[in-house]
Amino acid sequence: MTFATWNLLFTGMVSSILLLNVVQWSIYWERIYGLYTLYMLAWLVYFSLRVDEINEYVTGNIWYFVRATAPMLAYFVYFDFADSLIQLQNRLPALFRLFRLAKAIILIYLLLMGALCFGTTDWHETIYETAHTVMRLLMVALATYGIVRIRQLKGVVPRYVALGSAFLLIGGITAMVLSMMNQSLEKPQLFLSAPLTYLEFGILAELICFTLVLGYQQRRGAIKSAIIEQRLARERERHQREQVEAELVTEKLQQQMSAMQMMALQTQLNPHFLFNSLNSLSSLIADEPAKAVRFVDEMSSVYRYLLRTNNLTLTTLQIELVFIDSYYHLLKTRYGAGIELIKTVDDAFLMYKLPPLTLQLLLENAVKHNIVSTDQPLVIRFDTSIDGWLTVSNTLQRKVVNRVNSTQKGLLNILSKYQLLGQLPPKMEETANEFIVALPLIDPD
Repeated sequence: MTFATWNLLFTGMVSSILLLNVVQWSIYWERIYGLYTLYMLAWLVYFSLRVDEINEYVTGNIWYFVRATAPMLAYFVYFDFADSLIQLQNRLPALFRLFRLAKAIILIYLLLMGALCFGTTDWHETIYETAHTVMRLLMVALATYGIVRIRQLKGVVPRYVALGSAFLLIGGITAMVLSMMNQSLEKPQLFLSAPLTYLEFGILAELICFTLVLGYQQRRGAIKSAIIEQRLARERERHQREQVEAELVTEKLQQQMSAMQMMALQTQLNPHFLFNSLNSLSSLIADEPAKAVRFVDEMSSVYRYLLRTNNLTLTTLQIELVFIDSYYHLLKTRYGAGIELIKTVDDAFLMYKLPPLTLQLLLENAVKHNIVSTDQPLVIRFDTSIDGWLTVSNTLQRKVVNRVNSTQKGLLNILSKYQLLGQLPPKMEETANEFIVALPLIDPD
């Protein structure tokens, strides 16, 4: 097999590895695959132009320039490739700085070769060969030192990088020695007697090592990504489970708290109402026994409602108004013409809801804090608005001397109920003649 045939076979194998790497690069879009592609392209250009060194289009100064610069371009890319592969800047900072210096020297060398090959009319072969030899020896020394330092690192990747670089170093030294011993490079040769064959052997072995390393690194990265994704999925699942459990516990506590607070607010009315009712009853028994009997019946009806709604959070406006009729009868029995209740409630809102005993508490507060007499009747009104609010108003006629200081406990009770239910708060207003409380009715839908 001639060197030309072998060289075509070599470029075909490198091209196959190159295409595989391009596919990987298009999938992962990582910088290291781009550098590896450039590295292989530099060698492909070099050997494609040196087929038997008889290419009619690459002769003279162009041939000399390609011969001197193409390998150096490959080494220039190799320094960045090695850094990306094994993180030289972090793991071997001294070697990384040395590689940066070598890249600067290569740039100077490329400028020198360009000047020698294309910048002068006279050919300075001695300077060319000397510079070329010195540069190759410099790369050999740098490669030897770099391989030793990289081999000292732990791990599969540094070990294979050092091994591949060693193959290239051995092939390059062999090719350089043979080329110095055999100067008849212009004659066709068998591929085993051609110095460049051994450089190509070294490059192939190196590319195999580098390809294996990239595959290993990609698989390791995929495994790490899968492990991290599994951990994140478990963490997300655990976090969601804990969040749901926390929400359930919080909701349960809120429900328990709301239930306890509503029960406390409702039972708060019972002793107060019973105390006032018994006082009224005691005054009727002696003076008007018949009215006392009727009063007891109405009181029983009212108290049954209290017991029935003790565990309810909401009741309809219709049911509450029926209860108010019974409760108002007790007040009317006690105060006679001194109290008057006027209801102008739209039937459209009868099925709307509100906290039970709210109206009873407002009536009780109106009687407690205002003068109730035949000469100065206490007028209480129930009105509904088109936007679903129930207005409870009473004439403002404050007692001159109030035996019980106002703590607004009843109004705070109502506000607390609406707050626990998550509804709009009631509105309170006092004018020169009236005290008004507007209650938002709750849509049954």
